[in-house]
Amino acid sequence: QVQLVESGGGLVQAGGSLRLSCAASGRTISIRKMGWFRQAPGKERKFVTSITWSGGSTFYADSVKGRFTISRDNAKNTVYLQMNSLKAEDTAVYYCAVQSSEYVIGYNYWGQGTQVTVSS
Repeated sequence: QVQLVESGGGLVQAGGSLRLSCAASGRTISIRKMGWFRQAPGKERKFVTSITWSGGSTFYADSVKGRFTISRDNAKNTVYLQMNSLKAEDTAVYYCAVQSSEYVIGYNYWGQGTQVTVSS
């Protein structure tokens, strides 16, 4: 089992920045990849970005490319999401997720989510 705790959400004006953190605990040795997803009110949860745990390869949704940056600190078992040039449409609950070595496709562990609100 892997437990995830997100932090860093809040209220920010459009054009501002926020940094989210996601700390993993438990069977962290099994982590293959970590990702961030977001869910706006009344909408489906969508992929934002991911990073592989060993090589650090990253992937971004088109909507956040050039504005968001994912990074990791393996020693702290923590992944970060630096969000710059925030827009009102970035408002959502942001979820951290893990794909462990036992999983082939998708993510099998999820955090509780942290609210990000961007005021225009």
